Amino acid sequence: MSVDDASDFRLTLLGRWLREELGFTDGRIVPASTDASFRRYFRVTRGGDTYIAMDAPPAKESLGPYLHVAGMLAGMDLHVPAVLARNLQQGFLLLTDLGTRQYLEDLARDRDVDQLFTDALGALVHMQAGGREIGRMLPNYDRALLVKEMQLMPEWFLHRHLRLDLDAGQRAMLERLYAVLLQSAQAQPASFVHRDYHSRNLMVCEENNPGILDFQDAVYGPLTYDLVSLLKDCYIDWPSARVRGWILQYRGLLRRADIDPDVSHSQFMRWFDLMGLQRHIKVLGIFSRLFYRDHKPQYLKDLPRVLHYARDAAAEYADTAEFAEFLAAHETQFEQAQARAFP
Repeated sequence: MSVDDASDFRLTLLGRWLREELGFTDGRIVPASTDASFRRYFRVTRGGDTYIAMDAPPAKESLGPYLHVAGMLAGMDLHVPAVLARNLQQGFLLLTDLGTRQYLEDLARDRDVDQLFTDALGALVHMQAGGREIGRMLPNYDRALLVKEMQLMPEWFLHRHLRLDLDAGQRAMLERLYAVLLQSAQAQPASFVHRDYHSRNLMVCEENNPGILDFQDAVYGPLTYDLVSLLKDCYIDWPSARVRGWILQYRGLLRRADIDPDVSHSQFMRWFDLMGLQRHIKVLGIFSRLFYRDHKPQYLKDLPRVLHYARDAAAEYADTAEFAEFLAAHETQFEQAQARAFP
């Protein structure tokens, strides 16, 4: 069993576990994907077979939530990696390999887009219907967590990236915004929430499409959260008319599963838009933090799309419009910040 970088202690330890405990005496370990957390994934080859090895440093990442949610999703017959072996003390898992075709790749090439979304929406509703009761075993996506996420934006995006120091009036504006978004999120029916259901975490599979990855942060929270993650994806965007068509398709699936909320379409769209605003406020903070704290520059390149989502959603409603105006007023600072990051 050979590794790409013998100076990488964790990778060397992983290779030793595979070789000495699992009998992988030949083959190779190569990086399989990047991740925004401390987790790393490697593709392990042995003969003609491939596997995925997860490295989750125990001091940084617990494997407990991953194993818990993986069991829940597999129990619903959703397509998630099977756990073949584990070493909880060292922080390693050996998983089945769902392949190399991310949804993002096919969507960016305009390949079978409607079929891919049909499959993804179907899997999402299946997860929400099947998780109505067991989802209560997950952490609650409650007020405290929603606010904690949004507070990343002023710290990392406004202050660190845009170099803005907010005055009392601007801080009060953000507090009003948070109150509107919290009310909207908490008014929705609660559901099993994957929490990162988008094109980089969905794999194109020949059977039981899609393969679903990166679900360890699942929570029990607002119904529209995963829908907005999918349809207002931080890595690829779609015309609003197409998005609204997929939302209608999704509500049809909800009705057939007998879990569609009894609200008007305009109310549902407000939930969707404001849930997206909450998510994208969070992402503005997270992507900035990944750049400045974690030295992962690739996420900052998607920041213009995320900012566009946030401005558009905020501008739709009278009680969030002042935030859209605030973002528009600081467009020059954003352009300057991006230029500093990518000179």
